[in-house]
Order: sequence, then structure tokens, then C-alpha cells
Amino acid sequence: MAIDVELEYKKIQDLIKANGKLTAKDRNAIPQMEMPARDPKKRAREMAEVALGYSDKQAMVEAQRCLQCPKPACMEGCPVNINIPKFIGEIAKGEFKAAVDTIKETSLLPAICGRVCPQEKQCQGKCTVGKVFKSAEKAVSIGRLERFVADWERENGKVTPPTVAPKTGKKVAIIGAGPAGLTVAADCARAGHDVTVFEAFHKAGGVMMYGIPEFRLPKKIVQEEISNLEKIGVKFELNFLVGRTNTLEQLLNEKGFDAAFVGTGAGLPKFLNIPGENLIGVFSANEYLTRANLMKGYDKEHAATPIYDAKHVVVCGAGNVAMDAARMAFRLGAETVDVVYRRTRNEMPARLEEIAHAEEEGVNFRFLENPVEVLGDENGKVCGVKCLSYELGEPDASGRRSPVAIPGSEHDVPCDAMIVALGNGSNPLLVSTTPGLNADAKGHITVDEKQATSHAKVWAGGDIVLGAATVILAMGEGREAAAAINEYLAAN
Repeated sequence: MAIDVELEYKKIQDLIKANGKLTAKDRNAIPQMEMPARDPKKRAREMAEVALGYSDKQAMVEAQRCLQCPKPACMEGCPVNINIPKFIGEIAKGEFKAAVDTIKETSLLPAICGRVCPQEKQCQGKCTVGKVFKSAEKAVSIGRLERFVADWERENGKVTPPTVAPKTGKKVAIIGAGPAGLTVAADCARAGHDVTVFEAFHKAGGVMMYGIPEFRLPKKIVQEEISNLEKIGVKFELNFLVGRTNTLEQLLNEKGFDAAFVGTGAGLPKFLNIPGENLIGVFSANEYLTRANLMKGYDKEHAATPIYDAKHVVVCGAGNVAMDAARMAFRLGAETVDVVYRRTRNEMPARLEEIAHAEEEGVNFRFLENPVEVLGDENGKVCGVKCLSYELGEPDASGRRSPVAIPGSEHDVPCDAMIVALGNGSNPLLVSTTPGLNADAKGHITVDEKQATSHAKVWAGGDIVLGAATVILAMGEGREAAAAINEYLAAN
């Protein structure tokens, strides 16, 4: 049954008028506001954003569910430590600008984080309301409220640039224009330093541009955040591959940069290493999504990159990237999309909302299966995937039950394309071209508690340090690194 938002809003106002405030019992009786979304059958063939966002009244009603805990556990779950009760309290009063200003004290990309962060595993996972109802899904919708005020600020022309300190004369190079790099750029620019961001692609934004689809994160929003950085003096050098165009050493020793931050992400796709993976029609999710997102391959009449025409697509993996690839396949013309995963739904690492949206749009999940061979036709094109069936055994090191293959269970799944979405490793280029920059066996740059690397004047953060992580975790490391860089430059 649809919730009558006007009625709920009136109930809340009447209670406040009668009693002066809401009790915890009153707040727990307020129904959670659902996020409006576009019709699944229609949206599955269109690139427009799926989630439509809260109305003013929906946001204010949802905000009243917050218990305003004296010791807010939700903040412990936030990698950048946003004052969550304060910004939600401002929304409850209708003070939307004050709410977004509170968020921006510690997070510079609220419109993005509100859309793509795994709140149910972070802030909402620790929310007291969620614990009352014994479900993170029933927690206060912190991410949706963050998105609401960020969108409200932008759509109403209320965006205010941050205060910038007087120029210091110091120069900072940022390698990679993803969430970690943009965060460092903003904080260093605000400290008065001359900041230049070097980006290998022809557009800034990193994974927010090339990885996350338009229907989850409109690129206009990312571009506006980048434009806001330009307004405070941050410069962008695009099509600039550090390690090839110039080395990191050259930037520091010849170009006059006093400090550098490496935020190059994890862009080297992992494969299954099974027979047939070199057939025509097998793609890494990285390539598939980059063609569709960054290069707008879905606009087939105008795009400068081709998109492989496939009607039955198999996606291997069960994370957010796998969900993005599966849902993108429909938008690129697929009629059937199967996600093959060797565990069950309970073990899927993707966000619950993304799984639900994929299912609504028609994605078929084949649990307890895994490819062992890609099958090809006489022209060297994919015509199917040979899979094994599995059952779950004992938990592995992560706590998830390990999949155990069932002997003799081989079976074929017909398809004409396969997308491998098993995560990414670190591109070795920058480490290999920078003497003295240490990395671990997986290629992740090693850092100390202040994100400093083994190389003097160089800090690092985000996926190049963490492996594949999230936008907000990358931003959290960016904040740490920027504080350390600013401290170093102030002393030198």
C-alpha cells in the first residue's frame, strides 16, 4: 500500500504542536519513505536515472525517523565522519541549505555519495533505528536524505563555493581524477596551494565517469562537481598518462611540484582464466562499461566507439559492477541477461537496492553455478558458456560459505556474449616507472597511517591502496592524505 506522505507529515506536525516534540515511540511509528523510481519495464531500455529522489515532504518525514542519538553510531560507520544527526535534524526542520552545508564540512560529493555509497553496510548498518527493527533496510534512509539536500542545493542555485586561503606558492600534483584525487584536490586548493590534476582519460571523474552507469549516477552531476573545483582554481590536464606522458619523478623534479598524490584507482580487470576467454564476445566489465559510459556507446548513431551487438548476455560476478553490467546489457539491446554466481543470493556482495533494481528490470540470476569454459562457433564468436553446479560448504576466510563444485554437473548456458565482472587489480605502470615507490604483491601502493608512501613528497589513497573499494572510502583516504600534504607543505 502506498504511503500517504501528506497524512504522515500532518500527523507529525500535530504531535509536535500538541507535545512540543516527538518521542522515540512516535518516531519509530513513522513509516519509512520509499524512494520513487521509474517504471522497470520502461527504464530497462533507457539511460535516464532510475531513482527519482524524495520530495520535500518525503525528506522531512523520513528525517523525523532519526532518534537524534546522544552517541550516534551512524557516524562511526561513515568513512568521512559526517555529522549525520545534525544534517538530518536540519532536514526535519526544513532547513535544507543548513543540512547540505553540514555535510560539506567533511564530504565534498554528497550528490554522488548519496547515490552510490553502500549505506546499508556503513552508516545505516549502525543506525539505532535499524537495530530496533532488526534490519539495516529499515534504518533511517541516510543516503537518500544526503542525495535529497545535495540535489535541492544544485537545482535551486544555492551552491556556494568553499572559502580558499591565500596563495601559498606551493604546487600539488594529483595523479588520477577519481573520488580520492578530487577530494585531495579540493582540500589542497582550499589551503591555498596551486593544484593540478593529471588524468589519463579524456574526461575527469574516474570510476564515477567510466564505471558507474548514467542510470545510477548522471554524468552531469559529476561534471558539475568538477566545475566547482575549477571555480576554486583547480586545473585539469586530461589525456595525461603519468608514467608515459611524464613520469612522477619528472613532475616533482622538473615541473616544480612540491608534493604529489597518487589516486589512480584499480583499473586492471581480472579474468577467469578459462578456455575460450579470448573468443569474440568476451568482455571485462571494465571495458564494457567504459565504452557505454565514458564513450557513450549507447548512443549508437553518434558514439565514436562500437558496441558489440548481443541478444543473450551472461555476466559472471555478483558485485555492484556485475549488476551495472547486467542492467547496461538490456539498455544496449540484449533480450536476455543471466547473472551467473557460484554462491547464493545471501552471499552476493552487491547492494540490496542494486540487486532489487536488476531483478525488477528482468535480470535472471543463476545461483550456485560458475563458468569453466567459454564456447565458440566456427567464426570464433561466443555461442555459450559451460558451467559447473556448486553447493555451499564451510565458510571461507571472509565468513562466506565456500562454493564446492559438484562433479559431473557440467551444463551449457547458451549466449552470444559474456561479461566478466570479478573485480580489478592495480595497473603496474606508475609503480614500475617510479623508483622508490613501494607496492605489495598485489600492486597496491603501501602507505602509512597518514597515507604517505615510501617515496618522499608522495602520498596515495583510494583503490590503488585499498584494492577495489567504494567512492566514500576513497574520499576518506583522500581527506587523510590532503591533511598530511597540507601539514607537510606548511612546514616546508
